[in-house]
Amino acid sequence: MKTKKQSLVVLLSAGIVATSISLPTSSYAATSNNVLSTEKYNEAIKSTEFISGQLTTPSSTKTEDVVFRYVDENKDKYKLGTKSAKESFTVKKQEDDTLGAKVVRLQQTYNGVPVWGSTQVAHVDNKGVLTVFSGTVIPDLDQKLQQPNQKISANEAVSFAEKELGFKPNYDVKPTSELVVYAKDDTVSYAYYVHLGFLSPQPGSHDYFVEAETGKILDHIEVLHAAKNPRNITETVTTGTGKDSFGNTKNLNLLKSNNTYYLADKTRGQGIYTYDAQNQGSDDDTSFLPGVLFSNNTNSFTSKNAQAAVDAHTYAGMVYDYYKKVQGRNSYDGNGAKIVSSVHFGQQYGNAFWSPELKQMVYGDGDGSTRSFTAAIDAVGHELTHAVTESSSNLIYQDESGALNEAMSDIFGTLIEYYNNSKPDYLIGEDLFFQSGQALRSMSDPTQYGDPDHYSKRYTGTNQSKLVHTNSGIINKAAYLVAEGGTHYGVTVNGIGKDKMGKIFYRANTQYLTESATFSQARQALVQSAADLYGTQSAEVTSVNKAFDAVGVK
Repeated sequence: MKTKKQSLVVLLSAGIVATSISLPTSSYAATSNNVLSTEKYNEAIKSTEFISGQLTTPSSTKTEDVVFRYVDENKDKYKLGTKSAKESFTVKKQEDDTLGAKVVRLQQTYNGVPVWGSTQVAHVDNKGVLTVFSGTVIPDLDQKLQQPNQKISANEAVSFAEKELGFKPNYDVKPTSELVVYAKDDTVSYAYYVHLGFLSPQPGSHDYFVEAETGKILDHIEVLHAAKNPRNITETVTTGTGKDSFGNTKNLNLLKSNNTYYLADKTRGQGIYTYDAQNQGSDDDTSFLPGVLFSNNTNSFTSKNAQAAVDAHTYAGMVYDYYKKVQGRNSYDGNGAKIVSSVHFGQQYGNAFWSPELKQMVYGDGDGSTRSFTAAIDAVGHELTHAVTESSSNLIYQDESGALNEAMSDIFGTLIEYYNNSKPDYLIGEDLFFQSGQALRSMSDPTQYGDPDHYSKRYTGTNQSKLVHTNSGIINKAAYLVAEGGTHYGVTVNGIGKDKMGKIFYRANTQYLTESATFSQARQALVQSAADLYGTQSAEVTSVNKAFDAVGVK
């Protein structure tokens, strides 16, 4: 299960050193408003990736000016050279924190060109004090970045990417090509960020970084993507029932039009719509998506063909309800966005994926060893949480940020399963399999399915699919320990329960994590989230710290 990441320097590193700010006895010290005073330094990048405390004095100036003043006063820390804060960052978004702070999301730039993956989140309290600055800043760009002698064009960059791909796909969305500053290891260069997204001859989503001077492929991220918004119909809101993949009866919210009943729920946000892709997905014509709005001539959806649609429709509503009622979030984007699903995609397609470009879910019927990928509520919750992440932290689907992305989806898929009491457990996707005892992953014991449960056991190879799906086990184990407690690698953690764990992880994902977040940055974001919600000296803060000690993330 994957997600396509769309974002504007991939930070391919992890060496993190924790330092404290005038804290002789502890790595953490309390300031006002439950803000911990600490600093996390990324040794590989040579830059601070998370700092919190009373970082500025009270101010009545604009929120973004408070942030820019702090950066200008700390130019040496962030090694910005001669450029001012306003020359080095653009404001992507400003929003209100649910606890009363103002949140400013920044994009690092150099001479107006975005630094890919270098985003920051700043929190300013109600007194105009900057309390948190999260996200790694790429330092010394004046020294590291050389102007190219000549640049290939954006269209030429697409051609270089297609050549590397090895075939000419049938695009459902036109390829994009944008000039960015791209950093990898100790090298910084201008590159085109090229995205190729298509559904045939088979679904694919590829991000290429093409050196602007030579056309050399600097990096490649392979993910998935897909579909379209629902068509409008003249309708009457009504209800009905249906049979799911296990033969259970589900209550359905429907629309009725001209004596036909549609799987369209207008009671939640801007609606939940479920379509039939009619097992298309490998033809040259990809315009069929989202397909045909699933319908029936009665309000009872009981056919075998309807089972996957009943699952998708029901579980999308349950995911919406969890985020709305538990986390206070109105749909995946926080603004009530339509939730669109297409079932019966392709022939024996054993996967499911979220399309950020076309804003919908796509589900296959399984490959023979699995049921439809709609059959498991944790799988549906997993995929739609990718949409939540995309709309908030936008974690890049690569390296540690990608593993965090996957872990967030596993964590909330599991929490949604518990919320709905759907035979809950800490396994991921167990209901997809016909054979009992199988699952995709385990949060309580990641090693059961070959995933690491400690940072010392992490996968360090170059296979990005393994980096994100395998190493997510480390964060999954930490989340499990926060919720349930236990002793792991000699460290004892007192659990605080699933509800509080969910609140803490949700806040970190939506308020503090940034696109290229490392596990170490995530630890501090989660600790600060626990402090925000429950106090700096709380059992919840201790539980998060102990859990990350237990999995070896400093």
